[in-house]
Amino acid sequence: MFLTVASHSYLLFLISLPLCISIEMTHSLAPSTSWLNSVERNDITFKGLDIERDVDRGLNTCSIAKIKRYLHYFGYLPLQNPSSDGRFNSEFELATVRYQSKLGLSITGKLDIKTMNQILEPRCGVSDFAHGKHVTRRYVHFPGKPRWTRHKPIVLTYAFSPDHFIDYLTSNDVRHVFQRAFARWAAVIPVSFREANDYGFADIKIGFYSGDHGDGQPFDGVLGILAHSFSPESGRLHLDAAERWAVDFGSEQSKVAVDLESVAVHEIGHLLGLAHSSVKDAVMYPSLKPREKRADLNIDDIEGVQALYGSNHKLRFGALLRSETSVSLGVTLLRTSWIGFTSSLPLLFMQLCINCFLLFVL
Repeated sequence: MFLTVASHSYLLFLISLPLCISIEMTHSLAPSTSWLNSVERNDITFKGLDIERDVDRGLNTCSIAKIKRYLHYFGYLPLQNPSSDGRFNSEFELATVRYQSKLGLSITGKLDIKTMNQILEPRCGVSDFAHGKHVTRRYVHFPGKPRWTRHKPIVLTYAFSPDHFIDYLTSNDVRHVFQRAFARWAAVIPVSFREANDYGFADIKIGFYSGDHGDGQPFDGVLGILAHSFSPESGRLHLDAAERWAVDFGSEQSKVAVDLESVAVHEIGHLLGLAHSSVKDAVMYPSLKPREKRADLNIDDIEGVQALYGSNHKLRFGALLRSETSVSLGVTLLRTSWIGFTSSLPLLFMQLCINCFLLFVL
């Protein structure tokens, strides 16, 4: 994806930091992997580290070398093999600025506490830069703006892998989560989603996988990379089986629980053709904290997907209202409808209709 990338897509590595030099750090698309070996691909992201002090220019540490691999993997350093030493050079500073700009952070060019905390967040495994150029606009499409092409009305089928699943959630729980996730997108575009019995012939194939599972993007265990999916019309949606997936935080007490619906909505966005957004409230934002729920479509998500498929003129209120968070979707639309008048008139009209409808119901 959104990836992300939830106690979560978006490859984090344990920094049980043996540092190369003395420095106090107490506890307080597909990505580019051309120059990484199989071990390094499992050692991209950071887990279990709290940053108390800034990592500033000139510090030659093992951590900076690992951060370079992280920034390369997610598209911020050039495709050629970046310098693997721990020098904070000008190339690294520029990559840091790009990262801060894309993720909506204060642009300092330094690995300050807020930047490092963002790097530590679980996320989607899909690269943040889909075009090979460093876009800082909000919604982004994959190169060439791929989309599903079908005779209208478009109906996409999905199915769950019979071999790759988790045993602590019932199949009904997982199915209901994905029904809600698909319904959120179907409510705003003229595309329907239907569960199929035949996994082999389904348009969208969903499964929970561990470690290296054959697609060149191995999962890394608890937290780190939560999930990844691919642009149209691949249809592959993979979730890290090592995560503690939750369908209800009220009954799931784990501190590292990841909201399955939030990640599902994000990864479906990738399947439809959306890359990562720089809007923090958008479901297509790449990272998700443990026990955080962000499943409501933001205006940015809606504009992005409607640029590919058009709007759903049926205004499927039923699909919006089926989930427990439907009202907050309407509130999000109401709150952000004045973000600017750059939105298309059809979208503004749709927002107005949904807001009036929800206000009437409430």
